[in-house]
Amino acid sequence: MTRWLIRRFVPNAENTENLAVRGAYGTLGATVGICVNALLAAVKFLMGLLSGSLAVMADAVNNLSDAAGSVVALVTTRMAQKPVDEDHPFGHGRMEYLGSLAVGVLILVMAISLLKDGIAAILAPTPLDVSVLVGVVLILSIGLKGWLYFFYRKVGSLTDNSTLLAAAKDSLSDCIATAAVVISMVLQEIFGWLIDGWIGIIVALIVLKAGVDVCRTTVDSLLGGKPDPEKIRRIKELMLSYDGILGVHDLVLHDYGPGRCLASAHAEVSVEGDLLEIHEMIDDAERHIAREMNMPICIHMDPIVTDDEAVNELRRSIEGFLRQTDPCLSLHDFRVVPGQEHTNVIFDCVLPAGYRGKEQLHRALTAYVTGLDSRYRLVVVYDTDFT
Repeated sequence: MTRWLIRRFVPNAENTENLAVRGAYGTLGATVGICVNALLAAVKFLMGLLSGSLAVMADAVNNLSDAAGSVVALVTTRMAQKPVDEDHPFGHGRMEYLGSLAVGVLILVMAISLLKDGIAAILAPTPLDVSVLVGVVLILSIGLKGWLYFFYRKVGSLTDNSTLLAAAKDSLSDCIATAAVVISMVLQEIFGWLIDGWIGIIVALIVLKAGVDVCRTTVDSLLGGKPDPEKIRRIKELMLSYDGILGVHDLVLHDYGPGRCLASAHAEVSVEGDLLEIHEMIDDAERHIAREMNMPICIHMDPIVTDDEAVNELRRSIEGFLRQTDPCLSLHDFRVVPGQEHTNVIFDCVLPAGYRGKEQLHRALTAYVTGLDSRYRLVVVYDTDFT
C-alpha cells in the first residue's frame, strides 16, 4: 500500500534530495494521516454513541487530535517549500522543525491526559464497558494505527522529514494506548481485575518519554545540535580525495532545515604549490561535493610548509604530545617564524565542544614547547571542533 501511494502521488520519488520531491512526500504523508485519523474518529464517535462506551468516545477524541497534528504537518511542510525571499535568504526549511515540535507537544498533552485518567481510575476504579463491538473497533484501530506508524516512518525516513517521524512516534503511542485498553478489558472479563488505571499509568509514562524525545531532538535541531557524523565523514573523504589537499579542519555544517544544509571548511595545501592550480582544484572540489551531496560548500585554503624537515619534525612532536594528553586533541595551520631573540611556534589547537581544562592544557603545552628549545615561544589559538 505504501509503495503504491508513493508511486501514485510522488513523481520522481527516487530523487529524495530534490526539494519538490521532498515536498510531495511531506504532503502525501500528512494527507494520508489526516484521512486515516479523521476516518477513525468518525467511526469511533458513531460506535461510541451506539454502544455508550466512554472508552471508544475518548479514543475518537484522541484520533481527532491526531488529525489536527497531521494538519499541522501538512501546513508546515507546505510552508517549508516556500522559495527564498528577501527576508529569508536561506529558505523556510526550518518550518519542518516547528511542525515536529508541535507534534511533540501534542504527544506530551496526550501523555498528561492519560496520566490524569490513570490516576483517577486508580483512585476510583470502575468497570470498563466490555462488548464485542467495542473490542472489534479498538482492534481495527490498532491495525490502522500500526500501518500508519510504518507509513509515516517509511516516508519520513526517505526524506529525513522530522515532522513525519514525530507523527510516526505519535501513531505508535496510540497503538500502545489502545492496546492497553484492550488488555485491560480482557483481564477484567477473565479475572475481574480492575487494573485499567495502573496500565494507563504505564502507557502514559511510555508516551511521555516518546513526547520528550521528539521535543528534545527537535529543539536540538533548532538550537544547532551536533551534525550528522556520516555527512562530516563523507565531506572529509571527498576533500581528501584530491591529491593537493593535505588536511581538513574547521568543517562546519550550517543547518537550515532538512535537505537545506550549507558547509564550510578549511583545506591545508602546500605553500610551494602554484596558486592558480590550487584555486582551480578547490573550485573542482566545491563543485564535486555540491553535486555529490546536494550541499553547497565554501572551502578556504590554508597554505602550510611541507618541505622543511625540521618544521615537520617539530609538528609531529607537538602532535604526539597532544595525542598523549588527550586523543581528542589535534592541531592545524602549523608554522614556525624565526626571530632575532626567539622563534614563534604558531598553530591552532582544536578542542572538542565543551572541553574543560584549557588553562591546564595551555600551561602544559607551553612547558613542553619551551622544553624542546628555550628560544621557542608558543603562539596558539584554541579552536572548537563543531563536528
